[in-house]
Amino acid sequence: MTAKQDAPRLSDLLPWSVAPLRPGRSWVMGPDPAVLRARWNALVGAADPAARERLFRPSRARTLHSAVGQLPGQPTPTGRLSRAAGPCPEPVRLLHGPFDQQWLLPDHRLLDSARPELWRVAGPRQLFAVAWSPAPQLPGPAVVCSAVLPDGRSPAGRPGRIHPLYRRPGGREPNLAPGLRALLTRRLGRPAAPTDVLAWITASARHSPDGCVVPFTADPAVWDAGVALGERLLWLHTRGAYAPGGGSGGERPRLPGGRRPYVRAPLPSRGLPQALAYDPAEEALLLGSGRISPVPPGAWEFHAGGVRVLSAWFEQRTAAGPEPAEDGSLAALRPAVWPQEWTSELLELITVLALLAELEPRREELARRTADGPRIDAAGLRAAGVLPPPPTARRPASVLDHHEEGPEGQFTLL
Repeated sequence: MTAKQDAPRLSDLLPWSVAPLRPGRSWVMGPDPAVLRARWNALVGAADPAARERLFRPSRARTLHSAVGQLPGQPTPTGRLSRAAGPCPEPVRLLHGPFDQQWLLPDHRLLDSARPELWRVAGPRQLFAVAWSPAPQLPGPAVVCSAVLPDGRSPAGRPGRIHPLYRRPGGREPNLAPGLRALLTRRLGRPAAPTDVLAWITASARHSPDGCVVPFTADPAVWDAGVALGERLLWLHTRGAYAPGGGSGGERPRLPGGRRPYVRAPLPSRGLPQALAYDPAEEALLLGSGRISPVPPGAWEFHAGGVRVLSAWFEQRTAAGPEPAEDGSLAALRPAVWPQEWTSELLELITVLALLAELEPRREELARRTADGPRIDAAGLRAAGVLPPPPTARRPASVLDHHEEGPEGQFTLL
């Protein structure tokens, strides 16, 4: 069911948004942190400056001599990379596309456009919402949320804007259109916490020709049902990092006994599997000679960002990847065998996708109930002065008490 045209746009409800990260070089990100450390060691161990520059792959934004400060919250050196000889920056988790958690070297000297304003507000209470392509024909959710920093990349080549839930470190100052929560509280007769609003957005967001839109109900019972559904979706999107009720560190998603996916035939002990297939009769995922089951059809068919999620995840970890690496480059350093950690991650991803697919009928029912009942539309939000949000709401907040190290060890006050 598509949203009515007068539904407010996500970009007005969560007005501060940031463009996707632009690393500038593929070797700084990957699914295996051990490989990232090997790439760093190869870079700083290069025999001469010319070899180091060739491995680094300089761009207009970054060279071995660029002077940049630390990424907020990351204790990495700020000396020129041409002189770097220290240990590898500790890789951090990053959401690469809609559902693929990978690793990133969080060194500002390596990244063309790292979006430090996002790193500044990241933390245990922060949640990020990414709106994907506005094209309504693409299957999958219009919004995916994450507790780790997302890069905003879309496998289909349609990057999404990154919307933090909070504008300041420590989960302070919600990134919501001023007056929205007060209006919802008046109309619905119950408090609307920031996480309640995000939960509703996650459950109700729809693609439209105008971009991602969010129909709002004026029926308290429908609102309660939507928030409960959205909290379940947030729990799944964040792999249990968000707990219903606005908490953090909840139980990780699991399917009931008898339906949990297991490795029925081990993956190849040498090399990487070269093909991924699905046996619908046996509900089995086939990775070369490896076999995982049961894998529900809903998990196999789950799409996001314009592609099948499981296929895109597999391609990022095998020779079938979309960006073949040049011999001798840092990106050519890849795992020679399938790490055990990838199997655990795959089993968890299958679980998340299966549970999300099971919730799709409830999302469709919520959309029907919202469309058929009283609604708070964009015109009503404009009449109440909630929309459009003021220009200041679209800019990052000033953080006057946040000390960060600038280039060559100098400190800056923001």
